[in-house]
Amino acid sequence: MYVIDVGPQYEGERVRKGDFQVEFGGPDVNRKAELVTVKAMDEVEHDRITITGKDIKDFPEGSSIPLFIRIDMAGELLERDLEAVLERRIHQYINYIEGIFHMGQRSEIWIRMHKNSFKKGLDSLEHIGRILIDLFTAELPVIEKMSVEFITDPAKVEALLPAALTVYKERDEKVKGLRDEDVEEFYGCVLCQSFAPTHVCIITAERVSLCGAINWFDGRAAVKVDPEGAQFAIPKGNLIDAEGFSYDTVNQVVAERSMGETTRFNLHSALSYPHTSCGCFEGIVFYIPEVDGFGIVNRDFVGATVIGDPFSTLAGMASGGKQNEGYVGIGVQYLMSPKFLITDGGYNRVAWMPANLKEIAKENIPAEMFDKIATEKDVQNLDELVAFMQNAGRL
Repeated sequence: MYVIDVGPQYEGERVRKGDFQVEFGGPDVNRKAELVTVKAMDEVEHDRITITGKDIKDFPEGSSIPLFIRIDMAGELLERDLEAVLERRIHQYINYIEGIFHMGQRSEIWIRMHKNSFKKGLDSLEHIGRILIDLFTAELPVIEKMSVEFITDPAKVEALLPAALTVYKERDEKVKGLRDEDVEEFYGCVLCQSFAPTHVCIITAERVSLCGAINWFDGRAAVKVDPEGAQFAIPKGNLIDAEGFSYDTVNQVVAERSMGETTRFNLHSALSYPHTSCGCFEGIVFYIPEVDGFGIVNRDFVGATVIGDPFSTLAGMASGGKQNEGYVGIGVQYLMSPKFLITDGGYNRVAWMPANLKEIAKENIPAEMFDKIATEKDVQNLDELVAFMQNAGRL
């Protein structure tokens, strides 16, 4: 029997390193993910909660554990286009649970449970599954059946990851070819305001959400199924700055939703009125004044960046819903956008990025620039970066 409270009042609650009983995923665990799949009515056994592998109570205090959360849903009016939106709600609903912290999305999740919640009886993933089913079906009646499986067996998590990554990629591919100029409205998201009360995420046809989980099509689907939810439509309004890609109606909504903290976004800039960030971003763009260029780092990158700071330190500069020129959080898919930092010069201003990110963005980096962007394999510090840029004819 557990006596844990559940409600939105616990959103934004942090669980610090010395206070957690166990953590699932996070920076010390390579294998983790969450995936929602919409299936036919006869393919989902409602209320089924399964734990494959060890449970919370089976792990020593302080353990860092692989986890795959697999959720199947069905409903006569439920569409597959909603999968990414429903998946993002996992973040919201797990954070409703007293003493549990959830951060990230897709294959970048991080969940911590406070020792006090464990002592109160929250010692099984089955309890979390029960809460998820109750919240999802209560708040979204379009879900008629739902089952949840928690997989903690490392080998099984690893075996499931490739298929999940394929699903994520297929979702991202949908938006390719669509341009900001082709649509009449963008979408906003305030799901993360529990962590950053003044942050507003603007999702355009060419700018995925910072968490990487919601693209323009996902925003449209979310508004249809839950008009009063965290995602909402924003008429573009007038383009008031053609170079900064700033729209008057978007700015008005940002000002309202940020309680006046931010009054303008240049949607594709890190230097001038940059988009704010919460903390769920997949990557960070940071300005390097010594080379008048940008570094980019993703959450998976281990160790110090070329300027000596690790991801965690840079995250402090980019997060919290503050507009900090020179720092902006991004979804990795944004690297493939034709408008990637276009206001600031795009890839012509990128000086350093991890090799894996460079490979992901390869098709979008101009051919003449590809070998002129350094990675951790080329340089280890600022002095070496300056020399690299000089040799490349960029300084």
